Amino acid sequence: MASTAVRQEQLWFLDTLVSIPVDHASGVDGVSVIESRAREGDSPPLHVHHTEDEIFHVLEGELRVRLGDSELVVAAGETVIGPRGVAHTYRVESSEARWLVITTRGDFERMVRSMSRPAERPELPEPSGPPTQEQVDALAAACRECGIDLVGPPLA
Repeated sequence: MASTAVRQEQLWFLDTLVSIPVDHASGVDGVSVIESRAREGDSPPLHVHHTEDEIFHVLEGELRVRLGDSELVVAAGETVIGPRGVAHTYRVESSEARWLVITTRGDFERMVRSMSRPAERPELPEPSGPPTQEQVDALAAACRECGIDLVGPPLA
């Protein structure tokens, strides 16, 4: 099968700029690759994936990653896995960071797409500030539909 380069769709997912160079439907194994870019302090709620591991590969900057009861700093060129069933989250520690998220099955990708909007420009969205309870509830519902449970707050 010949592959061709396609222009990647850019999305604003919460306060991050994402693109999906490998869609889960592109191959038989369901691998999804999402490139994320966010500013310092970006941190999703602590969460558990029930159907897929989540691999983080940092391209630029630095992430602090919590995996269960452990925390580690992951810098450019380093990779860490958030195993299925283990609560995890991250926080951007550098002024900005760019990383790849690799999963299988498409559940995480579907959740990202459901909570995203087309990026108006190839830049980070304006910071949205603390989410409202309605936004938290919508994110939790989208996550549940995709086999992900929110189990705690973001990293401070």
